[in-house]
Amino acid sequence: MSQPNMVMVGLGRMGGGIVRRWRRAGLDCAAYDTSSEAVASVVAAGAAGLSSLNDIASLPAPRTVWIMVPAGAVTDGVVNKLAGILSAGDCVIDGGNGHYKSDPVRAAELGSRGIDYMDVGVSGGVWGLEEGYALMIGGDADVVARHDAFFAAMAPGEAGIPATEGRAGRDQRPERGYLHCGPVGSGHFVKMVHNGIEYGMMQAFAEGFDVLKHAGTENRAPELRFDLDLADIAEVWRRGSVIRSWLLDLNARALVADPELDEFKGEVGDSGEARWTLEAAIEEEVPVPTIAMSLFARFRSRRRGFADKMLSAMRAQFGGHKERT
Repeated sequence: MSQPNMVMVGLGRMGGGIVRRWRRAGLDCAAYDTSSEAVASVVAAGAAGLSSLNDIASLPAPRTVWIMVPAGAVTDGVVNKLAGILSAGDCVIDGGNGHYKSDPVRAAELGSRGIDYMDVGVSGGVWGLEEGYALMIGGDADVVARHDAFFAAMAPGEAGIPATEGRAGRDQRPERGYLHCGPVGSGHFVKMVHNGIEYGMMQAFAEGFDVLKHAGTENRAPELRFDLDLADIAEVWRRGSVIRSWLLDLNARALVADPELDEFKGEVGDSGEARWTLEAAIEEEVPVPTIAMSLFARFRSRRRGFADKMLSAMRAQFGGHKERT
């Protein structure tokens, strides 16, 4: 099984880190980005730099192009251009947070030209360079196997975490941090649900720390007013508690650096995956109230709009309640 000539398109926060992990594993690869500085940075790590997408045509076959650019129109534009550059036997991988319903459409369009397609959900963020990326892969089993060396190089490996008891005889790739989930679309689907769960976990931590933060409010009896050190609470929870996690590690880090979190405005963005998770849940008639409310809480953080005025108006009308200053 010949190893493909791998090209990374998009060298942002994660694309550049992935290229560096490939190079650390001794894997040859090329890279392209609209930023010449980004290309130069990975060339310094040993990657071959490309000045345009058209340069991919000069690479020996088989070629695989990993796309790591914003989901939606930008990714569509790159895929469409690659369709005219690549040849039968080549492969396109969308490693961004794409919508899983787009994957079978792309696979069919590229497949009509003999070009393979995979979708890969990638989790790890800016920490992935050093700690590795968890990978959720959708595509044909033979195509996935052909790229195993690249997936293995990206993944964390066992990372000191023993396999779950009873896994003997099962696929060992998940124990090393990457999984062939199923056919095209399944990788992005699993990553989408992963991100929906992430929203709920983050919201629970945020609300819990908010309760701790305001434990000294005058609304409570004097003997029940507590001045709590949130950084120390996060630190003790990291050790042995049932809610210890990487997200808790990040909370602890943030609270040590800035106990009041003055650096942040509190307007929380979303990149779309929780919305798509809700759509899937509606199609499946599966209740996901925690994920739904965590998404709506993010929307709520961005506005103080007409609905808030209506609430105040109703409270004033029925109870004479005044707005809090």
